[in-house]
Amino acid sequence: MSPMDMEQPHGQSIAHGYHPQAQPQGQAQAQAQGYPQGYPQSHAGGPGPGDYSYGPPPPMSASEHVRRASMATAMSVSGLPPGMGYPDEGEGGETARQQRSVSQPAPLLDQSHLRPGKSASLLSGDRTLELYRENAKKTNDPELIFEFAVFMIDAAKSMVPSDPSTQSPTNPTDPHAPAPPRKPANSTATTNPGAGAARSHAALVEKRDELIKEAITLLKKLADRSHPDAQYFLADCYANGIGTVRGRQDFDRAFPLFVLAAKHGHPDASYRAGTCCEHGWGCRRESAKAIQYYKKAAVALHPGAMYRLGTAELNGNLGLTRSPKEGVKWLKRSAEHATEEFPHALHELALLHERGIDNVLFVDHEYAAELLAQASELGYAPSAFKLGECYEYGKMDCPVDPALSIHYYNIAATQGHPDASFALTAWYLVGSPGVLPQSDTEAYLWAKKAAELGLAKAQYAVGYFTETGIGIEADPSEAMKWYKQAAEGGDKRAQKRLVGGTRGQSQALDRRLELEAMKEEHKGSANGKSDGCVVM
Repeated sequence: MSPMDMEQPHGQSIAHGYHPQAQPQGQAQAQAQGYPQGYPQSHAGGPGPGDYSYGPPPPMSASEHVRRASMATAMSVSGLPPGMGYPDEGEGGETARQQRSVSQPAPLLDQSHLRPGKSASLLSGDRTLELYRENAKKTNDPELIFEFAVFMIDAAKSMVPSDPSTQSPTNPTDPHAPAPPRKPANSTATTNPGAGAARSHAALVEKRDELIKEAITLLKKLADRSHPDAQYFLADCYANGIGTVRGRQDFDRAFPLFVLAAKHGHPDASYRAGTCCEHGWGCRRESAKAIQYYKKAAVALHPGAMYRLGTAELNGNLGLTRSPKEGVKWLKRSAEHATEEFPHALHELALLHERGIDNVLFVDHEYAAELLAQASELGYAPSAFKLGECYEYGKMDCPVDPALSIHYYNIAATQGHPDASFALTAWYLVGSPGVLPQSDTEAYLWAKKAAELGLAKAQYAVGYFTETGIGIEADPSEAMKWYKQAAEGGDKRAQKRLVGGTRGQSQALDRRLELEAMKEEHKGSANGKSDGCVVM
C-alpha cells in the first residue's frame, strides 16, 4: 500500500470546531435546528437607511447589557416584569393590555435572544454561560440542550491557552489516527510561571474540566435518547481526548457511538465508523465493513467517503478490484461536493489530469490548474504549494507570475506547509520588483518556520543564516545547533559543516554561492516527484 493510500480526509472534529450545521449533508435542516446564531444586523448599531440619527448610538456598557438581557428573560417567561405596566394603564389597563397584545409579537419562549452569537462578547463569559444554563434547565428541548453542551465544550477549549507541549502531534497521513502518548491535558505546568500565575492557571484548568464534565453528562443523556448529533459529537470528543482519562483518545468508547449515529443516518458518523473499521480503531480491522460504512456515507454525498472509495477503486485496496474508471467517478463526485474539510478529491483529480490515465482520463493541464485553484481557495496546502511552483517555474502551462506564485505559497505556508515556507525564504532572498521587497529578515523568519516544522534543508539554511548574520545577529554556537538538527535529518551540507566546524564569518562559506545552492535545491525539489499521486 502506498503512503497516499493511508491519507484520509478528516471528518468534522472538535479540533476544527464541529457543530451540526457543518455536516456535508442536510445543512439546511441543521440550520433549522437553531444552532446559535449572531444577533440580527439591525442590533449592530449605527443608522440604517431612513434613519435620521447623525451617528451610531453610544456603546452599551456590559452591565447595561446584562440588565437588559435579564429583563428580557423575565418578560419572556411571565410577560412584563412585576411593577411595570403600560404608560397609559389605569383602571382599564387590563383591557388596554389585552387590546395591545393582539398586535404585539409573541414572547420569545425559546429564549433565542440569549443564544451566543457575534454580539455575545458584550456579556461576560460567565454571565453568558449562566444565562444559557438557566435557559437549558427550563426546557426539555433536546436541540437546545445539545447546543448548550456544544457551547460548553467550545468555551472550555478557549479557557486555557494552548500549550504545544501538551498537544498530540498531528498525523499528516490520517488526522484521526491514535496519537502517541502526550502530557495530561490537566497539566498545570507553564513556562516559568510565578506563583500567582500558576494558581490562576490551575483555577482555569479546574473550571474547564468542570465544564467538560457537565457537557459530557448532558451529551450522554441525549445519546441515550437516540439523539444522532449528540451521539456523533460525544464520539468525536472521545476520539479527540475530550472527557477522557488524562486526555487520551478513546476509540473503544467512540466507535460504538459512531455506529449508533450512523444507524440514525448521520453521514459524518458513517464515515468515521468506516475509518475505524479500516484501521482497527476501537474494533477489529474489517475492510468489508469499512466499505459498507463508506458507501452509506457516500449515498448521503459525504465528500470524504466518496474520496476514500475513489482511492480504493484506483488502487484496488480494501478488498476492491482495481478499477480506475470507477475510482475517477467517485473522485469526481467528491470534488463536486468538496468542502474546507474535504478538498482532497480536487487535488487528486488535478494530479490525474496532469498525467492522464489511458482510456480513462485525458491530460488537461488547464483544467488541472483550475482544480488546484479550487482546492487552494478551500485552504488545502498541498494544492496551494503546487500552484506556487507552477507560477514560479511555468509548470503545467502556467505563465511565470511572481505575484501568483507568492500568493499561493503564502496560502500553503500559513497552513503550516514546510516546503511552502521555505519557498517564501527563496523569494525574500531575491525579492521581486513591484511585488515583493527583498528582505533578509523575512527570509530568515520563513526559513525558521520551515525548520521548526522539521524540514532539514530549512534547518541548514537557518544554521547558515545564524552563522553569517543574515537576517539575524551572528551566533556561531546557535548555528551549530541548527546544523546538528539538519544533519540528523540527512542534510549532507550540514554534515560537512559539522566536520569542518563553524569558525565565524571570516571562514564562512561564500554567501553568493551558498544562497544560489539553496535556490537550486528548492528548484530541484519542485521538479521532483513530490505530489504523492495515489496511482502514479
